This record gives sequence, structure tokens and C-alpha cells, in this order.
Amino acid sequence: MLAKVKSAGLFGIDGYLIDVEVDISNGLPAFDIVGLPDIAVKESKERVRAAIKNSNLEFPIKRITVNLAPADTKKEGPSYDLAIAMGILFATQQIPFNPKWDIVFLGELSLDGSLRPVTGVLPMLIDLSESHKKFIIPTANANEAHHVHEVDVYTASSLNEIVANIRNGYSFKKCIPSQNVHSDLYIESNDIELDFSDIKGQEQAKRAMEVAAAGGHNIALIGSPGSGKTMLAKRLPTILPDLTYDEALEVTKIYSAAGLVGDKGLIDKRPFRSPHHTASKVALVGGGRIPLPGEISLAHHGVLFLDELPEFNRDVLEVLRQPLEDGYITISRAYGTITYPASFMFVSAFNPCPCGFFGAESVGGRECNCTPAQIARYLGRISGPLADRIDIHIEVPPISYDKLKSKKQGKSSSSMKKRVNKARQLQIRRYKDDGIFYNAQLTSRLIAKYCILDKNADTMLEEAFKALHLSARAHSRILKVARTIADLDSSELIKDEHIGEAIQYRSLDREYWL
Repeated sequence: MLAKVKSAGLFGIDGYLIDVEVDISNGLPAFDIVGLPDIAVKESKERVRAAIKNSNLEFPIKRITVNLAPADTKKEGPSYDLAIAMGILFATQQIPFNPKWDIVFLGELSLDGSLRPVTGVLPMLIDLSESHKKFIIPTANANEAHHVHEVDVYTASSLNEIVANIRNGYSFKKCIPSQNVHSDLYIESNDIELDFSDIKGQEQAKRAMEVAAAGGHNIALIGSPGSGKTMLAKRLPTILPDLTYDEALEVTKIYSAAGLVGDKGLIDKRPFRSPHHTASKVALVGGGRIPLPGEISLAHHGVLFLDELPEFNRDVLEVLRQPLEDGYITISRAYGTITYPASFMFVSAFNPCPCGFFGAESVGGRECNCTPAQIARYLGRISGPLADRIDIHIEVPPISYDKLKSKKQGKSSSSMKKRVNKARQLQIRRYKDDGIFYNAQLTSRLIAKYCILDKNADTMLEEAFKALHLSARAHSRILKVARTIADLDSSELIKDEHIGEAIQYRSLDREYWL
């Protein structure tokens, strides 16, 4: 007796169909699973056996062979439990098989026959939407299925419920997609816990954060302990443009593959990831025997914040260089080569020296006791090429007591966000035919096309390039930042004041690194 059913697997964040072939023949009782299964798949034999018995169904005491095709692709996880159990029940003719119902079964079985949620349901449904198949998934995964419109998804809570519905003419409970969702919908964020108005003073740093948000630029905050660097970084998501629905789906696919989707089933806020400085390279970029997304992919369309940047291992920091340029990370392992998206804003914060007070004495702070060699060794953990990839370097000085006790409200997140949204909309219209969305994504060809300087601005940039010994990459970064500053001023031409401010955001790396 042979039965064939469908299931689905995940390769990175890409879903693909898997044929589950179940053959039951006479002979000594055995239960074998072939097709490159991992340990979790092999252990499904015990879960399936117990689930069928405890659901008052008959488990055949015969030779059972299960093949997961394609056989040359490694299979992992417990999501094939339900398909294997259904194949056994179809093969033993305990339930009728209707070929018109081309069903894809997904779900982990508990020993009592109930269905447990599995990871990666959303990317599987999205990538297999063109297959025109029907899906049966655990009820606990319904929150993800609500956001997929192109497929018929049915939910069930147990093996018994599925069997009863099949015997009753395939009368499953359909998962109703959410309404009024389209690609240009913006998902409004209601996070009001953090606000830039909470920060006393630091108007120059706030301005730099506004520029960074408006153009999607990477930013480094340099200052003594307690000056407000972390507070500034944590409030950055409050002024970023709201996620579009398509962006939210992209982010949720990554989180679904990592098993991190919450009860909503949709990540509706820009991610903010802040790994500890003890994080490894694998934790940051992703990997493992079967590569999973790392922090840079979990920060896709959001913010990756590395606090105390020089405390990270230098080898860990160097792996950021390629994703910062390309917007994706490719991981090669014996399992295969997987590419994860990694388009994020890189925000870092660190002290200017080991004690943290270098330069603070000039504004009334504590005196630094570090030697030049100690400072050079400390900052030397951040390589020049990595610093070049950070568009904006801003110094965050210690806050004075007068500003600290002042009751005057500074810039609020809502007012800053309005300016950011206005600049971003201008960029979207400008680049609608170029395949990019904001200034930080400008290529060399597009910089030459869109970053037009007036005569004074061109002269100022030339003088700064020679005086500060800037690299070609730093030159491009200055032009991108200047383009954003001009957009905030609604100016099509980049003027000398725009170039001047952009150069100011590049001078700190020369002050500290040379």
C-alpha cells in the first residue's frame, strides 16, 4: 500500500514543496524515514506512532517506509509529523483520499495527537502561493496565515479533528485573510514609550539622528559615559518611517524562519536589535549547522545597535563590512549556501577612550587619564574600512547641569518624524525608476546623477577632501549625507551649507583615528 501527500520545507527563508511518500508492506515491523532527515525528523517516528494510537486510530504493525523527496535536500524540524501521519492513515485506508484536494500538511504532533505550531509557516505560504494548493496548518499558526491572500489555508488543532473533517467531506475551518491590505499600506506605530523630548539638550546629536533617519544613513555616537548615547539610539525607531505592508511581510518571513513571530503574526514595527558585545560572528551574521538568520538579518528594515563598539571582538566587527555595502549576507555551510536579507541602519555608540572622558574636560567634564597608546589601542579595534562605512560620526558631549534641570521641552519624536517622512517621500519619488528608496542606497552612478553641487559647495568639498585626507568612500558618503540634508531643506541643489554640515559629520573619525 502506497500513499503520497504533500508537505513543505524551508531553505533559509524560501519555502519549497516536499513529497512525503509512505509505503506499507508485509514483513517484520519497522519504521524507516529516508531522504536526508535530521534527528528531529527521525524522532517523528515515535511522535507519529503515539499520536495515531492516542487518537483511537490504528497504527499498522508492518514495515513502514517514508521517503521525503527530493531526497538530496536535507530535512529538519518536526513540521513533517502531520504529513507522515496522514500518509500512514491514507495508505491503510482508514480515511478516504480525495485527489481533488491537493493538500499540503504542516504541523508537529504531540503524543496525544494535538497539533503544535511550527516555524517558517509564513514564508512557506508566501513562496508556495503560486502552487494553487490547499494548506492545513496548526491553529496556533493561524496568526501568520491571516496575512497571506493567494492560498486557501485551513486550520486544525488535532489529528482527530483532521480525520473527522476528511470523513465529513473535507469540511475544514478556513483561515480568513485580513482585509484591506495592499502593498502601499503603511502600518502606523503606536509606540509612545520612548520620545526624543525625554533627552535634555544634545540638539546637535538629535539633528544628526534626524539626518540619519531621513536618508537611512549609518551613524556612530561618540561620547563620555552618561552623555545620552544609548538614549538617542533607542529612540531612533520612533522617527523612522512606518513600515509598508510589503516590508512588514519581509521582516516577518525572517522572524518566522527563526521562530520569533509573536501573537500578532506580523512584525508591524521596525526591528531594533541590540546584541551584547560578547556576541559571536555566528550570532551576528547567522549560521550554524543549518544556517539560521543572525542579528543583522533580524534587523532587516530596522536598526542594528552595537553599544560599546570597541568592546566587540575585531573579527566580529569585520564581518559587518560586506552586509553594510550589499544589504544581504551569504552564508556557506556543508548544508548549502543561503542568502539572508540584511538591509539595516547601523547605529553604534562608544567612548572616545578606555576611561571614557577624553575631550570631556573641555566642556567641564572629568579629566582623562589615558595615554595616547591606550587610546590608539582602544580605538584600533574599529578598523578604518568599517569607520568609512559609517556615514555620520557625531560627538555627544557631557550634559551641563543647567540643561539637565531645564524644563524646556526639546524636539519631540513626532515633529522629527514629520520632517523625516517628508524627506523620504521626496526620495521615493526621485528614485522611483532607479530601484532604490532612500539616499543611503545611492550607487556611484546615481550619486553622479542626483548629487549636483553648486559652485561654492564643490569648492568646499575639494578643500575638505585634501585637508582631511578623505578616502573615495568617505567622499561618496559625504555626498549622500549632503543630499539628505538638502532634502530636509527641500532643496534640489546641494549648497555649501549642506556640504559643510555633512563634512562636520565626517571629521570625528579623522580626529580620533589619526
